[in-house]
Amino acid sequence: MKLLVTFSRRDVKQPLIAQTVKDTGVLINVERAHVESKGGELLIDIPDKDTKIITDAMEKAGARVKQIEASVIRDETECVNCGACISVCPQDVLFFDETWTLCVDTSKCVLCGKCVDACPHQALSLLP
Repeated sequence: MKLLVTFSRRDVKQPLIAQTVKDTGVLINVERAHVESKGGELLIDIPDKDTKIITDAMEKAGARVKQIEASVIRDETECVNCGACISVCPQDVLFFDETWTLCVDTSKCVLCGKCVDACPHQALSLLP
């Protein structure tokens, strides 16, 4: 399960990931992190069965947690299967199938937005 975790330094006093792993024993894969002096945003991947325990621990520490069910949305009416998005994706989320139709594997997405910027038809978007 992917979780989008946002926090401010005002609300979160302890090292969030380290403390959560220590308290829960659940290993956390950080797929993307943007951290500044006042706070940050993390995209983490955890086993589905541990979603509640991790969410509860992080919220108790002062963070906000949102489950990410899907990430990249492809508008099939706008997409012309040009593949401009494929070459810029660092995670191989986008690919062609055997019929040269663009496919999306959302489980690999780290919400970087590079595909959205590269699409000449604005057929891709990220979930808010």
